[in-house]
Amino acid sequence: MSEKIVIIGGVAAGPKVAARARRLSPQAEITIVERGRLISYAGCGIPFYLSGQIKDYNELFTTPYGVKRDEQFFLTERDIRVLTGTEATAVDRRKKEVTVVDLNTGKESVLPYDKLVLATGSVPVEPPFAGINLKGVHRLNHPEDVRKIMEEIEQVGDVVVIGAGMIGMEAVDALARRNIFVTVVELQEQILPGMLDADLAAVLKARLEERGVEFRLGEKVRRLEGDEAGRVKQVVTDGGALDADLVIIAVGVRPNVELAKAAGLAIGETGAISVNEYLQTSDPDIYALGDCVENLHLVSRRKVYIPLASTAARQGRVAGDNVVGGKSKFPGVLGTVIVKLMNQNAGRTGLGEEQARAAGFAVSVTTIGSFDRTHYYPEKGRILLKLITEAGTGRILGAQALGEGDVVKRIDVLACAITSGANVEDLANLDLGYAPPFNTPIDPLQHGVNTVRNKMQGIAKGINAAELQAKLAGGDDFVLLDVRTQPQYRAQHIEDERTLLIPIGELRERIGEIPRDREIVVLCAIGSRSYEAQRILEGAGLKNIRFLEGGLLGWPYELD
Repeated sequence: MSEKIVIIGGVAAGPKVAARARRLSPQAEITIVERGRLISYAGCGIPFYLSGQIKDYNELFTTPYGVKRDEQFFLTERDIRVLTGTEATAVDRRKKEVTVVDLNTGKESVLPYDKLVLATGSVPVEPPFAGINLKGVHRLNHPEDVRKIMEEIEQVGDVVVIGAGMIGMEAVDALARRNIFVTVVELQEQILPGMLDADLAAVLKARLEERGVEFRLGEKVRRLEGDEAGRVKQVVTDGGALDADLVIIAVGVRPNVELAKAAGLAIGETGAISVNEYLQTSDPDIYALGDCVENLHLVSRRKVYIPLASTAARQGRVAGDNVVGGKSKFPGVLGTVIVKLMNQNAGRTGLGEEQARAAGFAVSVTTIGSFDRTHYYPEKGRILLKLITEAGTGRILGAQALGEGDVVKRIDVLACAITSGANVEDLANLDLGYAPPFNTPIDPLQHGVNTVRNKMQGIAKGINAAELQAKLAGGDDFVLLDVRTQPQYRAQHIEDERTLLIPIGELRERIGEIPRDREIVVLCAIGSRSYEAQRILEGAGLKNIRFLEGGLLGWPYELD
C-alpha cells in the first residue's frame, strides 16, 4: 500500500515538501490542503508588483517556464492532489486523520495520513488601535492585498506605512518608485529593528530621508480616523496627526500554531511550533516547517523565530526527504536576510551587536567603508560593512552591510564563514575573485577583517559615529582632525570649532600644528585615510589618537 502524506498549507513550504517527496517516492499519495484559493505564489514578489517592476500579476503564480502553478499543474505535472478553499480544522493523532471543511459548501470530510506536514505559515499581527477596518487601510501579506491597493493607487496622495520592518520598508520602496509621498510610523526608535543594528539603521534612515521618505520613529499609533464615507483620512499617534489617503499596516507576523496547539503538539519558547533537527514535532509522524516553526540559531545556540522564505524552501527539501523515510537534518539558521530599498542595498547574517552580547560573547565591533569595485570602474558603489567578532579569538559572530554597492556577496561569504566557524585569519586568506567590474583587488570584507586584525594587534584604534557624536555634543576637549582635501571638506563637513583641516598629503610637514596634549579624532570619507593619519601621528610620537570607523560614509548625523 502506498504511503499517505497530507500537507496542510499550500503557499511556499508545503508545495516544496510535496515536490521533493514526489521525486523520491513516485507511488506516495500526496495531498495538499490550502484554506485560500491561491497556491504556491511568490509572496516575496508582491512589493515588486506594487512598484510596477513586475507588470503582470500572473507572474507571481507561474513557473520559470511560464506555466501557472494551480491545482491542475500539481495534478498533471506532479501527481499531487491540491484541495484549495479547504480548511483543516482538527488533527486526530490517535486515528491519524485530519478533518477538513470545504469552505464553499461547508461539507466536512476526513483525510487519513501516514505522515502529516504542518506548513501553516504565519498570520499578520492585529494592532490594537481603532480604525483598522476603514476603507483605504491595507496589509501587504497576500496577493489579494496588493490587488486592492493597486485599485486605489492612482487616486492617493499621502500614504502612511505603519511599521518599519521588512514588509513595511519594502512597501515604502514600492510606493516611492511611483513618486508617492510616504510617511513611516514605527513604535521602535529605528527602522528595520529586526534586521539592522541601530547604527547602520540610522545611516540607512538618513539616506532614505534624502530621497523624500519621512519617518516618525518612537511613536505609538493611537487610532485611525475616517471621513463620513468611512474612508481613512488620518493616522493619530502620540506625536500628532498625519493626513493619509491610504494606510498600509505592517507591524509584523506571528506563527500560525492554532491547529498544532489543538492537536496537543509542543509549542516552543518563541511561541512557534517546536521541531527537532529532522523537522519532526513532538509527534514523530507529524512534521512542521516554515513560518510556523522556531529554529536553532547557529551562533547563539538559542531558539529563535525568524520567518524567511529562504528558510522555508530549504526546510521543504529536508521534510520532503524525511516524510518518505529519509534522515535529512536541518541544523539551524543564521537569519541571513537582504533587502533593496531605493538605491540602497542592505543585508545581515549571524548575530547583531547586542544579540551577541546577550548571548554571552565578548564582543568586538569593527566598521569600514569601501567601494565594492575599483574606484576607476564607472559602476562602482560605496558600501558600509560592520563586523561583529569575538574578542580575543577573532571568530566571526555576525555582519551587516549597506550601500549602493554590492553588499550581497559579502554577506553571503560571511554567512559561509560563520557557518564554518571561521575567524578573521581564515577570511583574510580566502582566495576571492577579482576583476574591476566585480571587485577590488582586496575584497571589502577582507579590508574589514584586516582592520579587525589590526585592532587586535593594537595598531588600529577606532571610534564609532555615536561615540564621536557624544563627544561633540558633550563639549569634550579634543581635536577633530579632518584629513580630506579642501574641496571635499567644503562640499560636506562636520561644523565644529574643534575641527582642524589638514589634508593627509600635507600632514607630515604640518604635524607641528597639531596639539600634543589633547585627544585627536581623525576622520575622512570612508576611514582609510584617517587610519593612515593615525599611524603617521603615532609614528611622530603623538598619543591618544583614534580614527572614525567608516568615515563620513557611516555618519548618520547632520553635516554642513
